[in-house]
Amino acid sequence: MKEFVQTSERVKSVDLHPTKPWILAALHSGNVCVWDYQLQKIEKSFKVTESVPVRSAKFIERENWIVVGADDGLIRIYNYDTLEMIKQIEAHTDFIRNLAVHPTLPYVLSASDDKLIKLWDWEKGWICSKVFEGHEHYVMQVAFNPNDLSTFASASLDGTLKIWNVDSGSLDFTLEAHPKGINCVQYFTCGDKPFLISGSDDHTAKIWDYETKGCVQTLEGHTHNVTAVSAHPELPVISTCSEDGTVRVWDKTSYRLENTLEYGLERVWTVAYMKGSSKFVFGCDKGTIVLKIN
Repeated sequence: MKEFVQTSERVKSVDLHPTKPWILAALHSGNVCVWDYQLQKIEKSFKVTESVPVRSAKFIERENWIVVGADDGLIRIYNYDTLEMIKQIEAHTDFIRNLAVHPTLPYVLSASDDKLIKLWDWEKGWICSKVFEGHEHYVMQVAFNPNDLSTFASASLDGTLKIWNVDSGSLDFTLEAHPKGINCVQYFTCGDKPFLISGSDDHTAKIWDYETKGCVQTLEGHTHNVTAVSAHPELPVISTCSEDGTVRVWDKTSYRLENTLEYGLERVWTVAYMKGSSKFVFGCDKGTIVLKIN
């Protein structure tokens, strides 16, 4: 069920504020926007870069910050009340694809086309406290493990998923997951069992048993690259997004396709869910859409 559509330039990432009715969108044009989805208006909008895309922007609610990663390799931190830039870091030598904020510790992970993942500690003045090396192609996404916050997963165009230890900086294991590049990875649990879901340029998403490290299901049906995946923690659904312009909604236990959604906003690039609600937010070529998925 469609709730809200905001047209814009191409949306590369969306994030939801935990308490305010705000969607944070990073745009290919180099802008960052905050939309109020209740009042259906632009709350804030500012230019991050003049000429290059912003591919990831996240709220850090504890500090009233927005952290932004762009194609110029810089991480920028803004106060979201004043929009003042607090800090600028020369983080990577190539595009920054994704940022992940640790749920409790003062850490941000950054993933880049320079094949590196870096851990930043804002309580120590944003020093780079660890570098995770091992991928052989661009690193597209990183995700902290909600069941064990000392580990995280990374997805790369080298076709692998890697699981890393934050404390030691070491690689726990590698999954040779897809024959083509992997764009996205997320953790989820079903019952008490932990799983990973990955989405790839092979047009599929795969579900991985985190303990046995085996693939338990391949979600087939998209006709182009799978760009983003999400499993809602409180709902029995998985959503997959694709450059084919569709969002597919799957049952979390049977993996049956429940619905195929298309809203004419062209390619779908990114997804976020609202905790405590059945709402999802999707970012596309032509804007952002909020959907209620029952």
